[in-house]
Amino acid sequence: MPSTQAAPARQQLARRAAVLLAAGHDAASRDVLTQPLGDSTVVQRALETLTHVVDRDRTVVVVASGDTRVRELLGPDLTYVEQSGSAGTGPAALAARAALPADADVVLVAYADTPLLRSESLLALLTRHALKGADLTFLTAVLAEPRPAYDRVVRVDGEVTAIVSAGTEPAAGETTDGHEINVGAYVAAPALLFGALEELVAAGAERLTDLAHRAIADGRRVSTYQIYDTDEVHGINSPAELQEAADILLKRLFMPKKNTDTTIHFGTGGWRAVIGEGYTLANVRRLSQAIANETTRRGLESRGVVIGGDRRFLSEESKIAAAEVFAGNNIPVTLLPDDVPTPLVTFAAPYLGSAYGIIVTSSHNPPEWNGIKVFRADGSLPLDDETDRYQDEANAMSVDDVITLDLDLARKAGVVVDRTLTDPYVDAIEKIVDVDAVRGSNLQVVVDPMYGTSQLTLGTILGDMRVRAEFIHAQHNPLFGGIAPAPDLQRLSSLIEMIRSGEGRYALGMATDGDSDRIGIVDETGEYITTNDLLLLLYWYLHEFRGEKGGVVRNLATTHLLDRLAAHFGEESREVKVGFKHVTAGMEEIGAVLGGESSGGLTIRGWILGKDGIFACALVVEMLARTGKRISELREMIYAITGRLYTLEAGVPSTPEMRVAVPRRLEAEPLTHVGPYPVVSVSHLDGTKILLENDNWALLRFSGTEPVLRMFVEADSPEKAEELLTWLRGFVTAGV
Repeated sequence: MPSTQAAPARQQLARRAAVLLAAGHDAASRDVLTQPLGDSTVVQRALETLTHVVDRDRTVVVVASGDTRVRELLGPDLTYVEQSGSAGTGPAALAARAALPADADVVLVAYADTPLLRSESLLALLTRHALKGADLTFLTAVLAEPRPAYDRVVRVDGEVTAIVSAGTEPAAGETTDGHEINVGAYVAAPALLFGALEELVAAGAERLTDLAHRAIADGRRVSTYQIYDTDEVHGINSPAELQEAADILLKRLFMPKKNTDTTIHFGTGGWRAVIGEGYTLANVRRLSQAIANETTRRGLESRGVVIGGDRRFLSEESKIAAAEVFAGNNIPVTLLPDDVPTPLVTFAAPYLGSAYGIIVTSSHNPPEWNGIKVFRADGSLPLDDETDRYQDEANAMSVDDVITLDLDLARKAGVVVDRTLTDPYVDAIEKIVDVDAVRGSNLQVVVDPMYGTSQLTLGTILGDMRVRAEFIHAQHNPLFGGIAPAPDLQRLSSLIEMIRSGEGRYALGMATDGDSDRIGIVDETGEYITTNDLLLLLYWYLHEFRGEKGGVVRNLATTHLLDRLAAHFGEESREVKVGFKHVTAGMEEIGAVLGGESSGGLTIRGWILGKDGIFACALVVEMLARTGKRISELREMIYAITGRLYTLEAGVPSTPEMRVAVPRRLEAEPLTHVGPYPVVSVSHLDGTKILLENDNWALLRFSGTEPVLRMFVEADSPEKAEELLTWLRGFVTAGV
């Protein structure tokens, strides 16, 4: 049974109202309220915090007599009252009485000059007031040192017994552990709030604190909520305090936040979320219903969908949940058994003629994540306008809007069919990769699937090539050995050590990420080969050995050496936004032979319209067999053509606010130099890319799949690359 005790608290919180005191005590303090702070102004930020917990139409703003500036900033849809006479906070709050909603049970009074309060603190204040059945509740904070501008809270046996001026000596029995102050936001019932204030103001009292004094003296039930982040206490009444607030705000932007948003959001690589937060079976069903609706609207039901899943937690349950939704909407489902690589689903959609391909995966994210990637009928990723439609429709649904059919019934009816497509996928790869050319090469390799999904398909292909392949980390482990399954240098130490300890036995080390669409390479010496270099090698190989003419497409975070090599061949190179859907679209536009990204994804003309780590591994093996050279030799050959550039990348945790603050800082400080290096141009194609001389560059870009601000640089030397990266770090963390 639901708790009967919780109901009154919920009812009371539902009828709350608010007063924002924005009149100031003089012209200077009023001017400060309208000054910029972060991406808005002081008073706008204070109102935004307040309206997270109280509706705008139940909020009254108290302004100075004749004020127009605050009204202009906050908008005409709010209720305003003017404070006349005394400038005290007591008369200001009293002035709002007649304008408040008549049904308000509680009123929250907050100050416009404390815009750093968090909405969570105000929500906690309101909740505490209701749960305690208090007459008056106010915010407090415990400071390491006293602040003269704030009154001190006096407690005896934990109960508030007085509020006294800062510097007042502790009384007998008073708790003296720290300096607890009255922050100044109050919650009370309208009758108490305005009844007491009317008497106090008539008697000459000026401050809202006098209301607290009265409530304590009358033996009212007084409660408090303590703020632990003392930066919230920062009031703004001067330019100096405004600058300090700006510094605090900037520091907050770089503090990691828990993502408690449970709605569906698509990034550059599908929808991903933390399991148990945004990623739930309910959201899987809602998203599946939205895609089923789109399928029906387009009249594509008869083509059906193909659904697979990887090895993550909830992947098996999720693909079944999705299949039941499509079946419930009369849309046939080809359900892939066991775990499969993402590229296999990319291949399966056009192979089967399906309307959509869907795979449950979170790619290379840490093990606590899962997600869904959606592919169109041709195997390409849908563009932003399409995924926006899916997510918006799904987020607008309730559970009751989802139509399902039990899996057993769906199988009996034939609307869900289990089918294995490993052989057709492998056969298709072996029609493009020259398997016969590899046989007899006596290559021996090590493969690290990173506990992912490539071992069956890639193992089959390598076996057909007669390549002696040893697999590590191939067992099913949804924790991925405790790391994110991304095939980068930091996570391939076991593969690197195995190559080095082999003393020349192995020609190559290869790795794929958790869903097998990305590749990582280690050469015969145990050196990690960046994807930038791998793309160079493959572009050269396709052009020179396989006779594949055509340009190259890369995303804007990928090496410009590809442009140099394309120019050497007399071919076109194109830069596109991050997201492999942009790479494949660019390849189609210019007829490119190769498309790729520095994060490990690539494909070639004639293969699927998505990245494929399994195919890439097979192509690299073919390249070694046909050229008769090792990776280290091929790199030196190509550097002789293109010269060298050195890349570095880093990232800092990001927040939604940073997505506003960093671009605004870039606009406010037009770049002419990065350190001593002159800026040639600045591109805003995707993030901010700063182009320097001689193909050197620096990039700031917010990730579309993780809460990270990414920084990339490419320069003539390792030292210069480090210098550029250090400059970027300094720029984005200035003032932190």
